Amino acid sequence: MSLDYATLELLKQNHPAWRLLRSDHAPLIAGFLHRAFVAPNQRLIGQADLAEALEDELFALRERLGNDTFPKPALDYLNDWAGNDKAWLRKFYRQGSDEPFFDLTPATEKAIAWLGSLTERAFVGTESRLLTLFELLKQISEGSETDPETRIAELEKRRAELDAEIARIRAGDLALLDDTALKDRFQQFTALARELLGDFREVEHNFRGLDRRVRERIALWEGGKGELLQDIMGERDAIADSDQGRSFRAFWDFLMSSRRQEELSSLLEKVLALQPVAELRPDARLRRVHYDWLEAGEHTQRTVAELSRQLRRFLDDQAWLENRRIVEILHGIEAKALALRDNQPPGEVMAIAEAAADIELPMERPLHTPAVKPRIESIVPQTGDEELDAAALFSQIVIDKAQLARHIRHALQDKAQITLAELCRARPLQHGLAELVAYLQLGGDSFKTTVDEAAEDVIVWQTLDGEGRELSRQARLPRVIFVR
Repeated sequence: MSLDYATLELLKQNHPAWRLLRSDHAPLIAGFLHRAFVAPNQRLIGQADLAEALEDELFALRERLGNDTFPKPALDYLNDWAGNDKAWLRKFYRQGSDEPFFDLTPATEKAIAWLGSLTERAFVGTESRLLTLFELLKQISEGSETDPETRIAELEKRRAELDAEIARIRAGDLALLDDTALKDRFQQFTALARELLGDFREVEHNFRGLDRRVRERIALWEGGKGELLQDIMGERDAIADSDQGRSFRAFWDFLMSSRRQEELSSLLEKVLALQPVAELRPDARLRRVHYDWLEAGEHTQRTVAELSRQLRRFLDDQAWLENRRIVEILHGIEAKALALRDNQPPGEVMAIAEAAADIELPMERPLHTPAVKPRIESIVPQTGDEELDAAALFSQIVIDKAQLARHIRHALQDKAQITLAELCRARPLQHGLAELVAYLQLGGDSFKTTVDEAAEDVIVWQTLDGEGRELSRQARLPRVIFVR
């Protein structure tokens, strides 16, 4: 792409990533979407869960910056970010579900990745990238060589180098990578692993674009059915046989091998156990990054499967003949909707009455009930002599779950995981068992937790009895661990 003035001006006006960077709320949007989607590799989030997480974020910001900082509810912000004029989120309904779901768009993920690259890095490795580039050039050169003698000569040269290395190792000359080289290569692996996860969203976006073009073509098609099917199948084959389609298929076949998955798991465990790598404090999710690749690839496969289901539904000849008139009317509505998509009329276009009538049977009406007139007597209330303890009216306990959630998030900023007992020691329980139950509820609803049945923790708190004396209470429970 040529980065001339006209091209950049067009990108500035139309590209969602550029609009995000220009937004006044860019710090809130990029930071929240990174924590909600990118960091945990979350592909889909329900509207209720995402709105609740954003509401917690807005509550913390309003406490620090003032109530007028972000005045709208969380759901209004999410719908605004998913609008056509923003396109930072994709809002859709999953099949068989009435709840809307949200996912990042590829443009938003690119903008967040670029913002992450702005931070200063304490260690910048260059050796591993140079070796990667050199190895890629060698693979291109060897893979495109048509002369058998040249290929054989290169393989013999490689075999001689391997024999020489084996001889050196047997002689006791074992070459090892130093700490700098290990850190360099691990940082390169981390960057490529994250970029690969981001590429899946773009691949899935391209397949959804194909699905949308197919639906538009079906809605506007006026020719024969056989010609339409030939056209659709040809485009789908072209996508599957394209460079992107073949690369994705080769990646998927490689990763679906159980032997490859076991090999990746073993290599990751071995590398993450190295002392120089542990000093970099890598993300705990790297230990299962290949499973994140599988999960992202499954979303892409499901998109292709949905397209196939739409085509099979169209191929049902009997339903086509029986519902031809209905289909023609629906196609007319779809064609008019597509024509108005880019030039929507202002104001209310049309009003639709309710789908069902309200039926009220005569016998359902209640009979007349005469009003009861109260009798009010002028009686002076007598003053009682009994002394009652009114302390019970003021002893109600309200657990602030938002404050507990902030305490958990603050603790997980410095650690990859923390136990419930450590949280209670850092901030002792103020309301006893009720506050402990609130921690457990947050662990099941808002945070990722795991339970170690083999270990047991004792949580102690102080309380007062009816006479005001301080008593010590304790609870024994399996070890509950909050994970970042």
